[in-house]
Amino acid sequence: MAARTKTTKDRPSYRCTECGWQTAKWLGRCPECQAWGTVEEYGAPAVRTTTPGRVTTSALPIGQVDGRRATARSTGVPELDRVLGGGLVPGAVVLVAGEPGVGKSTLLLDVAAKSASDEHRTLYVTGEESASQVRLRADRIGAIDDHLYLAAETDLAAVLGHLDAVKPSLLIMDSVQTVASPEIDGAPGGMAQVREVAGALIRASKERGMSTLLVGHVTKDGAIAGPRLLEHLVDVVLSFEGDRHARLRLVRGVKNRYGTTDEVGCFELHDEGITGLADPSGLFLTRRAEPVPGTCLTVTLEGRRPLVAEVQALTVDSQIPSPRRTTSGLETSRVSMMLAVLEQRGRISALGKRDIYSATVGGVKLTEPAADLAVALALASAASDTPLPKNLVAIGEVGLAGEVRRVTGVQRRLAEAHRLGFTHALVPGDPGKIPPGMKVLEVADIGDALRVLPRSRRREAPRDEEGRR
Repeated sequence: MAARTKTTKDRPSYRCTECGWQTAKWLGRCPECQAWGTVEEYGAPAVRTTTPGRVTTSALPIGQVDGRRATARSTGVPELDRVLGGGLVPGAVVLVAGEPGVGKSTLLLDVAAKSASDEHRTLYVTGEESASQVRLRADRIGAIDDHLYLAAETDLAAVLGHLDAVKPSLLIMDSVQTVASPEIDGAPGGMAQVREVAGALIRASKERGMSTLLVGHVTKDGAIAGPRLLEHLVDVVLSFEGDRHARLRLVRGVKNRYGTTDEVGCFELHDEGITGLADPSGLFLTRRAEPVPGTCLTVTLEGRRPLVAEVQALTVDSQIPSPRRTTSGLETSRVSMMLAVLEQRGRISALGKRDIYSATVGGVKLTEPAADLAVALALASAASDTPLPKNLVAIGEVGLAGEVRRVTGVQRRLAEAHRLGFTHALVPGDPGKIPPGMKVLEVADIGDALRVLPRSRRREAPRDEEGRR
């Protein structure tokens, strides 16, 4: 009874300075005397201290710490090694998140087979499929190895038991939301369960020096499902992106304690599995003998990798009072801004009452402002039905005043365009070093950029007998 009284006394409480009424939480108005602003806190919580415990490892000067234990080991997939910063570090925990059907399980099963060897066993634990289903996928993509172990478990204690039995160098958990601990209340995938499962696997990875790849679900908004604490606990967070109707898949580093987050890995998903693309620019281009109106090429930076992409636009007469504005692979707000700039600054008045469709080729998504100039030129080319010059790329951000602003990495973008055979480029002022043999035109505003369009009028529609179109 005495201990209970002491605990109650040490709790913070609130008291009305007018009538002395007490409560466990603050209120703006005292319910006893109806006075406003008289409830104040009194008393302080008890101060708890932790006694020093036994030290597991002695502290050393940082110069004496052996850094060879953190040497990265290749996963066998060069594009994934690029994003990870060279490979998987022993004891590192990597969270791979992406939408359903994007190819996470296919990629990680390929990594599991290629990284397995005599000295490094791999344990693949699946909680969403049966072992036979994973075996069928492994046969299809050729991910069969004698040192790759497969288990279908949803109980955390059983997973830890497999670690003791197999002693793997790499653990792949697909997925962390399907595993649960019987000691924690709540359904699998809940905040408490995800926190407990992730914490147990992270502790096991650090103690054993075992690399761990965790598959994570995402919400309908694209954010990683579960508590935000999960992203803080792991060492690396990778985002697996891609349109399920396209072949291209991108792996971005959102967080990386062992490298930079500027790298992006490119993959191609097909019937035989998933393969890395060392030169993916060809997926985003349409090779034609002659230029077509409404198309313009640009160079985007995915991380530190330049990629040449094609922007297409189409304008047709609208049959409804409110013209359509449809985009695919482009931000609708950026396209609307370019339409307003072309109408106000470029003096193109034929866009307001026409249906406008704009898209990219190959499923690539252009979100950086450096593609503004290419979008504007594609729209202007479609409106005038005049093709842009052949082998031309456009790079630059367009402001609301019509000015063309500088963007980062212009030299890298021009070098990539020159490597693929493009000979002309429209860029903002002061582009830096220009590749030999490439003609670069510096433009200050959208009016200068529109001068590259040939001086030809739109093809006239046929007239009837009375001279009407």
